[in-house]
Amino acid sequence: MDQDYERRLLRQIIIQNENTVPCVSEMRRTLTPANSPVSSPSKHGDRFIPSRAGANWSVNFHRINENEKSPSQNRKAKDATSDNGKASSPFFVGFGCLGVSKPRGHNSHSARCPCPQYSLSSKRSSPDDGNDVSPYSLSPVSNKSQKLLRSPRKPTRKISKIPFKVLDAPELQDDFYLNLVDWSSLNVLSVGLGTCVYLWSACTSQVTRLCDLSVEGDSVTSVGWSERGNLVAVGTHKGFVQIWDAAAGKKLSVLEGHTARVGEDLASPAAPLAPALPRLGLTRCHPAGALAWNADQLSSGSRDRMILQRDIRTPPLQSERRLQGHRQEVCGLKWSTDHQLLASGGNDNKLLVWNHSTVSPVQQYTEHLAAVKAIAWSPHQHGLLASGGGTADRCIRFWNTLTGQPLQCIDTGSQVCNLAWSKHANELVSTHGYSQNQILVWKYPSLTQVAKLTGHSYRVLYLAMSPDGEAIVTGAGDETLRFWNVFSKTRSTKESVSVLNLFTRIR
Repeated sequence: MDQDYERRLLRQIIIQNENTVPCVSEMRRTLTPANSPVSSPSKHGDRFIPSRAGANWSVNFHRINENEKSPSQNRKAKDATSDNGKASSPFFVGFGCLGVSKPRGHNSHSARCPCPQYSLSSKRSSPDDGNDVSPYSLSPVSNKSQKLLRSPRKPTRKISKIPFKVLDAPELQDDFYLNLVDWSSLNVLSVGLGTCVYLWSACTSQVTRLCDLSVEGDSVTSVGWSERGNLVAVGTHKGFVQIWDAAAGKKLSVLEGHTARVGEDLASPAAPLAPALPRLGLTRCHPAGALAWNADQLSSGSRDRMILQRDIRTPPLQSERRLQGHRQEVCGLKWSTDHQLLASGGNDNKLLVWNHSTVSPVQQYTEHLAAVKAIAWSPHQHGLLASGGGTADRCIRFWNTLTGQPLQCIDTGSQVCNLAWSKHANELVSTHGYSQNQILVWKYPSLTQVAKLTGHSYRVLYLAMSPDGEAIVTGAGDETLRFWNVFSKTRSTKESVSVLNLFTRIR
């Protein structure tokens, strides 16, 4: 190109820039408050409104800012643009002053319509994702904090309303004052059926007959496993308590004390033929219907209103301890989890609490309006005792045995036959009789009903819990045993202490 022609072209560009772009000093002078320009009405054409007929606003509303880059990415892109455009910046400034658009090269793309564009992602967001803050929220807590507060919520536990196993139990008595089912720590179930005691292994499903009292003219009124699971106590209708070795199938001893002549028991209610029994040399039977183990000590309650405590390792007369406090039959016995207190319930509507040092009750509760058979100590709170009343009462009551104060009470609507606390959660299960024959699971202390299980056609008089604390077995006068998955184990939050850890033991 000729140098003269190039010089003339640049001179024309400079002149045009001076005419179109005002100087900075002149611009500052015209915008001072003293010489502010008078606004004049400006003329505008029609405003361009893009067509949004095909836009899905319910989805695109949360996707407007998705294509925006992060500040770090914007900073990198800005630095790269400034580095690549240093040499060509005067050239583009010149063309900008002339009002000429950027010349297109062979790699330039065609001009696109300046309509707003939205991108749809395969992942659909929700208002609760915690990444965006809603402009309409009046809460001072951010969405991320709200999501954090909602995260520890535990899923609702589902309890199957169908038993996972049903066993036939012929001759299972429909008697409120008997206790004929118990589950050992070795996972063996003992059941008293008529005159026999049967053992059912939950591991092998094998059934064995432990004893038959028909030869002695007696029947089974209660069964109870020792804590180690090797011995089973059998209470009889005549008032005897037999101790059996379950593994060997051998009777070890027989404990007496609950049989008494009618003439020596004048305060007890007697049948019409009772005055004639002493003259005939006969005795009236006092069945041992309640049993409770405390290590090697066995407590038994009977219709003679007496509670006998005996150590099976010593002769009965040397270790026998008699507790008198009930005016009618003793139908419920339970030792506390720390083996310090014994709770007894009677047909006189009383709940008594005993200790090792005295022969008189340390606590006495008379709020129940019917017989108290259902008794359960909480394994989670020291001194918390639950009890249930019969048909005329229908209530489950909670007591603080440390202070002697009543805590809570709930009307279940039917006879309370049994109570048992969960080993893993602050929940308990109750079995009921008249009139609904249901099994209820409660959450304590809110006393909200977690589940209601039905299936028995008679009163659910018998209840026992598996050694792992997850399943229960219920028995009724319909001669069936039903197994339910009621409670679930929770993962322990305690750290496991390893023997190999050098910092947990003294060296």
